[in-house]
Amino acid sequence: MPTPTPAPSTRAPAVLAALAALSLALSACADPGEGAAAADGAGEGSPFNLTPDQDRVRAEAVPEIAALVPDGIRASGELNVGHSSGGAPPLAFYADDDETVIGVETDVAQLVADVLDLEYVPEATGWENLFLSVESGRFDAALSNVTVTEERKDLYDFATYRVDTVSFESSVDSGIGEVAGPEDVAGLSVAVSSGTNQEEILLRWDEQNREAGLEPLDLQYYENSSDYYLALRSGRIDLYLGPTPSAAYHVEVAEETEIVGTVSGGGEIRAEIAAMTLKDNGLVAALEAALDHVIEGGEYQEALERWAVGGEAVTESETNPPGLPRS
Repeated sequence: MPTPTPAPSTRAPAVLAALAALSLALSACADPGEGAAAADGAGEGSPFNLTPDQDRVRAEAVPEIAALVPDGIRASGELNVGHSSGGAPPLAFYADDDETVIGVETDVAQLVADVLDLEYVPEATGWENLFLSVESGRFDAALSNVTVTEERKDLYDFATYRVDTVSFESSVDSGIGEVAGPEDVAGLSVAVSSGTNQEEILLRWDEQNREAGLEPLDLQYYENSSDYYLALRSGRIDLYLGPTPSAAYHVEVAEETEIVGTVSGGGEIRAEIAAMTLKDNGLVAALEAALDHVIEGGEYQEALERWAVGGEAVTESETNPPGLPRS
């Protein structure tokens, strides 16, 4: 695991790379209005294919890696993968049929299932149900922008596949300057999804501000992107803190918000996005090996770049790396 790095500043390279890639995708799109998404935040003019027929990047089965799959899952012939139904483009979100889950998370899951010679079965659920569904065995794994934390490692195993960064979004006419640290959000109304690592960042920052005698944060909780973008437009909130890929996508497509700050998903330390399985059920070794195989073969990078998320790519998968510290 690389040494933790300080949080990047506003318009960090990863954000600029994402925005540049999105701009290129927009200019290359033959019909910008084709496949306008019903999904929250997608809108007309999307640079991506938002139809159920995804024509995903695929990989060949690798018998020696498939042999690592636990017998129970192998016998079923399926890899049941949970994705958050509250997600926003380009992570995991509904296609324009309002029922098929698409996005970079589904593309990575498909590659893993291919290598393991299993049928990929995606299932959508609320963020709060992802963890219980993996714990109960309803899902074999969850790929849904899940950050590795020490607390989560008590119950789950992780195989990493993306670097985690989060960004502050404001309306274009908000007048808010750079958000680089706790003092920059003092007294502001900030929206965030409950139970996420970005919520933990804001809670820590708010505590630091209170101890320094600064105004407290006004935290607002939203589960769907349509709700927080409506709140931004109406002025009910000053900022939204969420995953950088979704923020970069929305900035480019909607042209009504801007990114005013980017930090690591761990705040002051590096954070990792990972596939999550039930602890000690044996599946994580197969997932790590499958991810390493498609990283080496190039299919992984192709899938990420298909959704303009190449700036968060990793060079190898790791099992249970150091996670964000316990709160």
